[in-house]
Amino acid sequence: MSFIKPSKPDPPSSALKESMTLKSGFRHTVFSLNGNKYTGEWQDNKKHGIGTQIWKNTGAVYNGEWRFGKYDGYGTYYVLEPESKSYVWKYDGEWKNGMKHGYGIYFYNDTAVYEGEWSEGQRSGRGKMFHENGDVYEGEWMNDKNHGEGKLLFANGSWYEGSWKDGKRNGNGKSYNSEKGLLYVGFWVDGEAKCGTLCEYEKDKAPEPSKSTFPKLHLVDSELVLKEAQSAYQS
Repeated sequence: MSFIKPSKPDPPSSALKESMTLKSGFRHTVFSLNGNKYTGEWQDNKKHGIGTQIWKNTGAVYNGEWRFGKYDGYGTYYVLEPESKSYVWKYDGEWKNGMKHGYGIYFYNDTAVYEGEWSEGQRSGRGKMFHENGDVYEGEWMNDKNHGEGKLLFANGSWYEGSWKDGKRNGNGKSYNSEKGLLYVGFWVDGEAKCGTLCEYEKDKAPEPSKSTFPKLHLVDSELVLKEAQSAYQS
């Protein structure tokens, strides 16, 4: 006895028309209803591959890699300056899932720039921050704050080198006051010096050298005294 295999019904014409509109591969400029435009590669009707997006309202531009509709890979983000009507870099580097992730350079303005590692849109890892006032921090970051080991060089020549936590000096560190020619070496808690030693350092270069005289210590074991004082804060 022979059997006749039933044929599959043809999909409705509406489904065929919808499948024909799905974008895959390279497309010339595609405009959204809000006026944004994208030129580049697609996959499964999502931006995927290399492409350029221009936002109508702000004039901002992203040029780089995409993965299923989000910035992912290497790309550059530009903004349009309203006064000069010219484009300036805002971020150049790596992205993941639509956020800055990996290594990249971010321009806050003409003089404030961060260059280093990012994680989920925040400065995390190792990086260098050039502040607008001329200060420069180089070291470790976490959740957009100085965290770990790093050095902050102030515009006037003073500096701090040591441990940080949540953007504040925490732990062991050295702080040099270039105005007074003094060096503090000790322990910090939430940005405040708690116990350590203070001595003259490069005093001949200081514009306003300290006139204080330091009495000679008569301690049997000064290191032990400092360790005991430090342990009180650590505990």
